[in-house]
Amino acid sequence: MEALPFFQQHDLYSWEVISVLIGAGLLVGIINTLAGNGTVITYTLFLLMGFDTYIANGTPRLGVVMQTLASSLVFFRKKVLKVRKGFLLSIPVVAGSLGGAQIAASLNETLLHYTIAALMLVMMCFVLYKPSRWLKGKEGRQTEKLSIKEIIIYFLIGIYGGFIHIGVGILLLAALVLVSGYDLLHANALKVFIVFAYSPFALAVFMLNSQVNYSIGLISSIGNLLGGIIASYIAVSWGARFLQWVLVIVILFSAARSFGLIGF
Repeated sequence: MEALPFFQQHDLYSWEVISVLIGAGLLVGIINTLAGNGTVITYTLFLLMGFDTYIANGTPRLGVVMQTLASSLVFFRKKVLKVRKGFLLSIPVVAGSLGGAQIAASLNETLLHYTIAALMLVMMCFVLYKPSRWLKGKEGRQTEKLSIKEIIIYFLIGIYGGFIHIGVGILLLAALVLVSGYDLLHANALKVFIVFAYSPFALAVFMLNSQVNYSIGLISSIGNLLGGIIASYIAVSWGARFLQWVLVIVILFSAARSFGLIGF
């Protein structure tokens, strides 16, 4: 894909381009932490910079690792992150992500875009149907051991997350609330931790396949890191109802974009 004129006219390491990269990373960090699907911003940006699909898919993982590490630390300090359950839930997700990252080498972009759009609309139905379920979770379910159903669901989400990170946060939120029984605030903290757990493994696969631009990815990661910290404090302070409506807005935007109703 040919780069936009802006990126053709400026050196990739000029202050103009660096500002765009950090600004995009900041938005991604905030959106990913509060809901999910923010990675579509850096994915699209890297395509507009002239990188191929594989680099655009692999490079944002650097920022995701930085962002989720910072957010997890904030959620842990605020006592809303259940680390032990996070480790247990991460095991099938990590296993699935390794397979998904390997599959990503043969992306079919057209099919992928419509699949993402359909998934976003399904998630929106879950959010809008009996919204109290997203706010309160299921009392007592959180302390149970992982069921076979949960292991399968989180493994499949891991495959998707390894394949393409876009939208995985929303899928994890749906599973954590509707399957595992967490309220949206605690589910959001667990979501961030689980993504942090599997992302280095998926990133390693892309690194081995030379599908990561380290310098561009690390510059963008500065914004991811700041955005993750800011959004973590917002999530804790404003609570589950605020997160619910952020999630609805992100899902609507994502579905509209994937169906071509908006240009970005």
